[in-house]
Amino acid sequence: MIKVRIPAQLRTLTGGAGEVTIDGSSVGEVLEGLDAAHPGFGERIFDDEGGLRRFVNVFLDEEDVRFLDGLATPVTSGQTLSIVPAVAGG
Repeated sequence: MIKVRIPAQLRTLTGGAGEVTIDGSSVGEVLEGLDAAHPGFGERIFDDEGGLRRFVNVFLDEEDVRFLDGLATPVTSGQTLSIVPAVAGG
């Protein structure tokens, strides 16, 4: 099982939980499992082509998955996946 940290903006989808556990062997499988367990995540984190939305960052144990193998990045039990909305401003 993979721990998934949920940002405050999306906790309404998890009933207020800041962390949930999801099974999967890759980042993509975990995120799809998150959407299956808590409907609504998919439309917020995936773009129309099935990739990560531009302004959603996903980290696997402190590493941005975009610099790993993206959604195909393998995960192992005990790791933590963090969903972090991008912050912009000036």
